[in-house]
Amino acid sequence: MNPQHPSRDVVILGGGLAGLTLALQLRQREPDLDILVLERRSEPAPDAVHKVGESTVEVGAHYFDKVLGLGEHLRERHLRKFGFRFFFSEGRRDLDQVTEIGASRHLSVPSYQIDRGIFENFLVEEARRRGIEVVEGSMVRRIDLAESSSDPTALHRVGYTHDGANHEVSSRWVVDACGRAGLIKRKQGLAEPNNHAAHAIWFRIKDRIEIDRWTDNAEWRGRCDPPARWLSTNHLVGAGYWVWLIPLSSGSHSVGIVADPAIHPLDTMDTFDKAMDWFQTYQPLLFDELDGKRHLLQDFAFFKRFSYGCKQVYSADRWALTGEAGLFLDPFYSPGSDFIAISNTYITELVSMDRRGERLGARVQVFDQLLHSFYESTLALYQDQYPIFGDPEVLPVKVIWDYTYYWGVLAQFVFHDRLADLSSLAALRSELAQCQALNRAVQDFLRAWSAVSEKRNPAVMLDQAALPWFAELNRSLNDTLDAAGFVARIRTSNAQLHTLAGQILGRALAEHPGLDTGALGRLVTPDSGASDPACALLPGRLPEPVC
Repeated sequence: MNPQHPSRDVVILGGGLAGLTLALQLRQREPDLDILVLERRSEPAPDAVHKVGESTVEVGAHYFDKVLGLGEHLRERHLRKFGFRFFFSEGRRDLDQVTEIGASRHLSVPSYQIDRGIFENFLVEEARRRGIEVVEGSMVRRIDLAESSSDPTALHRVGYTHDGANHEVSSRWVVDACGRAGLIKRKQGLAEPNNHAAHAIWFRIKDRIEIDRWTDNAEWRGRCDPPARWLSTNHLVGAGYWVWLIPLSSGSHSVGIVADPAIHPLDTMDTFDKAMDWFQTYQPLLFDELDGKRHLLQDFAFFKRFSYGCKQVYSADRWALTGEAGLFLDPFYSPGSDFIAISNTYITELVSMDRRGERLGARVQVFDQLLHSFYESTLALYQDQYPIFGDPEVLPVKVIWDYTYYWGVLAQFVFHDRLADLSSLAALRSELAQCQALNRAVQDFLRAWSAVSEKRNPAVMLDQAALPWFAELNRSLNDTLDAAGFVARIRTSNAQLHTLAGQILGRALAEHPGLDTGALGRLVTPDSGASDPACALLPGRLPEPVC
């Protein structure tokens, strides 16, 4: 071997969240794998202001904790999240007098608010501790991809600079985890736009934003145990937008606006001063909180159109894309780390298969189709849905539906380690297709319902923890299931989703009998649950008992 061009098993382009967690997962599966991570950043990442994507949900948190074994670090250095929380507070300064969606207590499965700088610095240290070489301050200059599916001995070549010198490394696998730079995506012409036009602005403030102090109403404060709403990913919502408030363990708070440009154009918020003017109009309580803290601003950034697809993410030629180098959806519901977990798992399976000498072609195609299927199903939660965000009657129903779909289907595959279980996937082909079709129909129907709803905004907390079936669905992620039990679980979730869809249809038709039911009316029968209110899956305006 030419010492000028050393050969590795895997070269990962990018040492951020996606690349470093992939390296850890690969080393865990294949302890003797020779892995090189090339990272452009030469200095440790700063606390608080490194990257957005601080909020995790159950799949991503499970991946970091249980799959990669990083739970101790998460619990010691980051904040346990108090779930998602939504306030219909547009134009209001009386937070205790608007509808709130959220849980009054922690549910069974934890998630975390992650300071990305602290976490990624830890991941670099952990990777090196596990024997993975991470070269910081390296700039990738050239990628020569080999057609290795036709020549099993062919190697890719990557040229990069480090410490002012040129280097070249050959590798059996090359994985692009370099984020939106998308080196392999650009080289292979894989970029693919989607139909979700949305933009985001965000910044960090070096102070806590304690939403619990926005009112002195003791009864309102006491609805949560612990009385710490500030630990939630708080959403201040209105028609066409949502504002995030995410606390960081370093003492800062992440703030962002995500909006539909047809309703809230980017040029109304693309500087900090403009964003503050926007808050003064649409979320005046947040303006009040921030106005005296302008000097504590740590950073400010925006993306004009953040959501995009990718034609292909895995190849039998032994290259792959993961994280934002491939696909990106929307920060609502925080799916970024979820898709890193899924994509990295598929890449790890492919590398392991290759080391066993197995052919990759068919499996690459299946995994690529699965990831795109998960992507399309999740995209339906966002596409054309932003006008609903200002509807205190319909958005709570959407949140219940979206969580039931997520915990009942996708999260079950991850928690029970069935993402690559092709026999279970084959057995559930019909049920999964039904779930996807039903989800699209429900999302369409929610838009139609919101167009005619009265958008009443009473002073009530819609407590997700008061829905026993909902809390149990979350808890069920911790079950241990064999293959037969897993198939039965997904079939139960499919039936539950159909029941819930029927009750959504029944709830809307009870108030709007002439409402066009569209595709949903062809898939389910309206069911208000009135014959046995104790069996209703949907909460009323006040939470009620359920089966």
